[in-house]
Amino acid sequence: MTGENLVSAYVSDAELDAEASVRPKRLSEFIAQDRVRDQLDLLLQGAMRRGSPPDHILLSGPPGLGKTSLANIVAAELGAGIRVTSGPAIERSGDLAAIVTSLAEGDVLFIDEIHRIAKPAEELLYSAMEDFRVDVVVGKGPGATAIPLDVEPFTLVGATTRSGLLTGPMRDRFGFVAHLDFYAPADLETLLRRSARILGVPITEEGAAEIAGRSRGTPRIANRLLRRVRDFAEVRADGVVTLETARAALTVYDVDALGLDRLDRAVLTALVDSFRGGPVGLSTLAVAVGEQPDTVEEVCEPFLVRAGLLARTPRGRVATEAAWRHLGRTPPNGTFGTDAPSVPDLFSAQPDQP
Repeated sequence: MTGENLVSAYVSDAELDAEASVRPKRLSEFIAQDRVRDQLDLLLQGAMRRGSPPDHILLSGPPGLGKTSLANIVAAELGAGIRVTSGPAIERSGDLAAIVTSLAEGDVLFIDEIHRIAKPAEELLYSAMEDFRVDVVVGKGPGATAIPLDVEPFTLVGATTRSGLLTGPMRDRFGFVAHLDFYAPADLETLLRRSARILGVPITEEGAAEIAGRSRGTPRIANRLLRRVRDFAEVRADGVVTLETARAALTVYDVDALGLDRLDRAVLTALVDSFRGGPVGLSTLAVAVGEQPDTVEEVCEPFLVRAGLLARTPRGRVATEAAWRHLGRTPPNGTFGTDAPSVPDLFSAQPDQP
């Protein structure tokens, strides 16, 4: 794994097993997101007392915050089976019909990136969610026939990183909607100590704090950095993740004190050194750092904007005063965003949202 994707919140196929090993299995093990956890606990407890499946659940929020973990936890708390799929994988209504008709009573169907589900499949999902019935169309043209098929009562758990792309009818059919926020550094330290125990990695409080501070408020990134620091500690140190070991390891992997990687710093450096802080267009900025525009926009910019290091304006991208100072430059007078928050303040100040 290169330094460039160490701070990506998206999971790669190669690390699915590693991520699953530290994933919480029960609601009591899930760290932070207190309001969402309490609300979800009430929903599940009430459904189990009534002996019926709970309302359909929609989980939204940036990648890497635990939406998939919560979906598996819902099934575990209910003692039910879970079927996992994703929106892009459901291309036709027949694909979805085959999935929902195979569910047993009380099962959980988890659809990741549900906003990317095909329109015909989405329309069929409406009747499955509300009436536990699907109509399968056989034939074409005037001779087409709709065959109604009953579906066992189930709970749909949908996850999305872009809730704004969900249609109104789809959103309205979820009885419980939760938004997951970025983690505070203290919560990430608790998570890292738990993951270290599971992985058998000796870690000090200072070492956990150092990794947490560079994890962009995202558990997936924190666990990924922990595994890389573990490698460094075992090969070049005494195997214990201390403050010094964590700093040395993350320096090797090009992750700086704010959690910025090589590409993040290249974007800021190009803005400051080549374009005097901006404004500059996205395409021009992408050419300056040798990347595709969508990579800069989707991979780098979300965190840089959130951290107060970059601003999007109608005229283009602008480096804030915080960006100049982070690169060790003296910002000129009138620099955009003189009151930009620090990264720790940014994460610790965010409350859980229902």
